[in-house]
Amino acid sequence: MREFLDSCRKYLDDGQAKTIVMGNEAADLDSMASAVAFAYLLANSGAADGNRPIPVMPIPRADFALRTEAVFVFKAAGIPVDSLLFRDEVDLEALMTAGGQLTLVDHNRLSKELDSAGYGERVAALIDHHDDEGLYESAQPRIIEAVGSAATLVSLELHRLEPGLIQAELATLLLGTILLDTVNLDPQAGRVTDKDLEASRILATLARGHDDTDRFFAQVQAAKFDVSDLSTRDLLRKDYKQWTLGEVVCGFASVLLPVQEWAERDPALAAVFADFAAERGLDLLVAMNAYTRPDFQRDLVVYATEQPLHDRVTAELKRRDLDLEATPVDTGPLESGAISCYRQGNLAISRKKLQPILSDYLAEQ
Repeated sequence: MREFLDSCRKYLDDGQAKTIVMGNEAADLDSMASAVAFAYLLANSGAADGNRPIPVMPIPRADFALRTEAVFVFKAAGIPVDSLLFRDEVDLEALMTAGGQLTLVDHNRLSKELDSAGYGERVAALIDHHDDEGLYESAQPRIIEAVGSAATLVSLELHRLEPGLIQAELATLLLGTILLDTVNLDPQAGRVTDKDLEASRILATLARGHDDTDRFFAQVQAAKFDVSDLSTRDLLRKDYKQWTLGEVVCGFASVLLPVQEWAERDPALAAVFADFAAERGLDLLVAMNAYTRPDFQRDLVVYATEQPLHDRVTAELKRRDLDLEATPVDTGPLESGAISCYRQGNLAISRKKLQPILSDYLAEQ
């Protein structure tokens, strides 16, 4: 596997037509693991019509560290991040102009960016577990089945066509992905299917050192929520959404640790909020902190570039049913704007529910 990935980088600019194998924009573990494994299958089964299959992670390299579960599973599989290719390292337009093709994994509709570039006619194959959108009917293979993980379909194709390719590192990569997507194959989670069970059984016998699926799942799950190595900027970027509400550009970050702990880790917390907002042209930046210590709790951080906006927004949030209690957290010096921190008593108010609250309020301003 390592040799295959290294060869992809080596041959990227060799003039030969390429088949770019890529997951969806969310770039979760399933998308990235499935892209690597399916490209490996295409390269070794002669199914790429002479084009050299190259897996590409659909995010900038700097963003990979934010997918902490992916970092863990790739490391557990013995696949170095340095051997992977990322979207900011590949000139996709040049490759398509040179006769390249696309293989989609973990999605069956191109992103708006790629679709608007006219790459729909370049989709040569796809393998996915989402609802079939009826596109790219000529793709070969065109595999769409409602299973818990795209990695399940890739694993079963590998086992059907080239079972000898499933060595320990690939088995570990795919098994960790399936376990995470199906919540450890738990029927109560409503995601697992018979094919997920079949694929996991095959992989567990080959994933040396990770055949205890309960233990492996616990490790992957723990890694998903382990943000101990992430900087404040990365914590803000890890699970971030942005909207324009009325005339206010708002950023919302979900963060998996208490505000007090965050401020102790980073004495310049407020300054990083200000820099992050400036980078993205934000007027308002809200961090919604959710964590378990030992019970589930929520905190809220509100930063605005202007004091009046901060005061209006925090007054509105206090008026709403969030049950906010101001907390005396030292977020460090702030040259401009305003920041405040709260304990959120109403645990039911998530980002999904807070966004329309602020949208309605700011639309009236």
